[in-house]
Amino acid sequence: MAAAITRLVRPKSSIARWARRCLSASAASGANSHTPPYNNSSAINLKPQLSRKGQEENGNIHWVFLGCPGVGKGTYASRLSTLIGVPHIATGDLVREELASSGPLSAQLPEIVNQGKLVSDEIIISLLSKRLAAGKAKGESGFILDGFPRTIRQAEILEGVTDIDLVINLKLREDVLLEKCLGRRICSQCGGNFNLASIDIKGENGSPGIIMAPLLPPAHCMSKLITRSDDTEAVVKERLRLYNEKSQPVEEFYRSRGKLLEFDLPGGIPESWPKLLQALNLDDYDDKHSIAA
Repeated sequence: MAAAITRLVRPKSSIARWARRCLSASAASGANSHTPPYNNSSAINLKPQLSRKGQEENGNIHWVFLGCPGVGKGTYASRLSTLIGVPHIATGDLVREELASSGPLSAQLPEIVNQGKLVSDEIIISLLSKRLAAGKAKGESGFILDGFPRTIRQAEILEGVTDIDLVINLKLREDVLLEKCLGRRICSQCGGNFNLASIDIKGENGSPGIIMAPLLPPAHCMSKLITRSDDTEAVVKERLRLYNEKSQPVEEFYRSRGKLLEFDLPGGIPESWPKLLQALNLDDYDDKHSIAA
């Protein structure tokens, strides 16, 4: 399986090598100057290099987003993809696309997905290989991965074929995750993603409160909203249980390599997006290349 991906990954750019040096140097010095919501053992500073590099160089970065189902990996990975200029590859989307197709794996997936089980490494690697091949044909080189790797075996396969520059681990308390997942809706016509959950949890015992406003659809989408078949309470709880069981070794895998940035989401997109950019030292870069907040 690894060989299939190896042929699709291009050589690393200077930005990737520079980011790794930054992570290694700051980890060695024990730097940990950030306060919540981000907690990383490495002080990351990508901004100066990004501001000097063109789209071609930026396209070579290799980043990964980790986090529980429903935490918002896709939202933030997509925004960074637009900001930096690299493709966002979400393995969850690859699975759903395969489900909707008549491809060779489509018959195996419905039972796995609808019961909240993890899709096997073999299937995920196959789908990812196909996506990378399509990207290579279009001239893509780098990526921001979302939803992969989820297991140590997947992390080891990925490590064997490319150097990951940065792993961003998004964190959110489980009761909020459950409410968010149950509030997710998709417009059956335009495919837009929305969330009806209105979360307002007061802080207690020294823990901060969290407010997340609903992400409501425009009026013309309201009557066309549908719920994902796997967004039921039982299935979401099972997904969270499985993820937590598998995630600790993967987090430690990247933490031990000085590549893990742990980011506690302080609220919804308006509160979290600027703080995530600050944690990545990309806030000035965002000012110059603005995208919709």
